[in-house]
Amino acid sequence: MSVDKQRQEAQPAFVLHSYPYLETSLIVEVFTQNSGRIAVVAKGAKRPTSALRGLLRAFQPLLLSWGGKSELRTLHKAEWQGGQLPLQGTALICGFYLNELLIRLLHRNDPHERLFACYQEALSDLSTASDYIPILRRFEQRLLQEIGYALTLDRDVSSGKPIKPNQTYCYEIERGPVASSNGSCPFNLQLSGKTLLDMSQGDYSAPLTRLQSRILMRHLLSHYLGDKPLHTRQLLKEFQQL
Repeated sequence: MSVDKQRQEAQPAFVLHSYPYLETSLIVEVFTQNSGRIAVVAKGAKRPTSALRGLLRAFQPLLLSWGGKSELRTLHKAEWQGGQLPLQGTALICGFYLNELLIRLLHRNDPHERLFACYQEALSDLSTASDYIPILRRFEQRLLQEIGYALTLDRDVSSGKPIKPNQTYCYEIERGPVASSNGSCPFNLQLSGKTLLDMSQGDYSAPLTRLQSRILMRHLLSHYLGDKPLHTRQLLKEFQQL
């Protein structure tokens, strides 16, 4: 009997999204610690007697076992790990926002162990925090870094000089900040040096930093996402979160 070399056992994972497949099954997009984003079919998961029923929920740490060589793997087992408080209200929408970013920006079968840890930490922080802005901004920056689009925040990319807190800069997409001389910036991406330095330190306590960082990240993510807007961003706009 041949051994399935593609089989994975008890790998840490989170559900990003699921949708019905045939009459009783689900196709589930999951973010795994060692294999990155993958798609699995959970056969019979919608049956009342299925061991998978009720387990495949977003934002809950799972151990998943699967096999198969195709793009769509077959889920064999799911175990709930616990330890994650449920997300509620705005925190829940923020969680779905993170999931949508991962689905849209990560290629399948591309491992991102550090990003997995960052995602797990973000979910934990969302469950207890009253201020979601720093959590979202830090995750967005880490995600762009992981897929090869790290932000330059500590130096002028034109002169190579360190960012000055009192200087005004234009942020050029796919390059970085450049000292502004005439006050005109493409896409209105004009930021203070303090904002850039605050972002590099993960400090979003200043109102101007919160405002300018939101504008910057919105434009950067839109650039890499393309024309299709994020559904969760529309929801979060009501709460002035993005």
